[in-house]
Amino acid sequence: MTDQKTIAIFGAGTGLGASVARHYGKAGFQVALVARNAQSLSERVAELSAQGVDAKAFPADLNEIDAIPALVREIEEKSGPIHTAIFAPVGNFRMLPAVDLTAALLRELANILTLAPLEVVRAVLPGMLARGDGAIVIADGLSAVTPMPGMSGPGPAFAATRNYILGLHEEIKDRGVFAGMLHIGAMIDNSTGLRAAAANGLPVNDPRFATINPDILAEEIWSLATERSHAESILPAKHDPH
Repeated sequence: MTDQKTIAIFGAGTGLGASVARHYGKAGFQVALVARNAQSLSERVAELSAQGVDAKAFPADLNEIDAIPALVREIEEKSGPIHTAIFAPVGNFRMLPAVDLTAALLRELANILTLAPLEVVRAVLPGMLARGDGAIVIADGLSAVTPMPGMSGPGPAFAATRNYILGLHEEIKDRGVFAGMLHIGAMIDNSTGLRAAAANGLPVNDPRFATINPDILAEEIWSLATERSHAESILPAKHDPH
């Protein structure tokens, strides 16, 4: 038996996911990485292993909601009970004016941004509650909190997830389990989203175009999950009401 804890990162990309994996791995956690691209995951596991981090890859498409419970069982069978679950969806989610938003597009976005994190929570929470210890953090965009004209799409799905997680936080905070959110108001350095934005011609090298170091975000996630002084945080800090 071991006292080593496991963190599962659902949406383990090259930006935030990679930084969270390093941060928790260096703190002694076993790391389970979940993303669609098996080759990319293998490369990240090799990088982490070279840094002394115990990491395993679990290739999976989080859009496949019905497969999430089995995915969580597989992680726990191979890496032990999940103490910390981070959900940080990877992708370049289309933003558009609210007047152009359709039910079909919102349904597609809600699948990965609302239904998938809800199903992850449902899969990991019973074990956490039974042990009286654990943490769940969802990382999303600033539009979960602040509606932005011309930038609808992910925002309504983010907002629904925020409503759910903050309600959950109040229900379980006295049972040893934390649920919270990190809302990110900038493009993340070295992320899939930033590369996609650059490929689409957005001025990512313009100093007015906000970017943020994913190591800063990883440290904030650690603080949320360990200090538990508040249920949500916004970075960059200029946006944060705390």
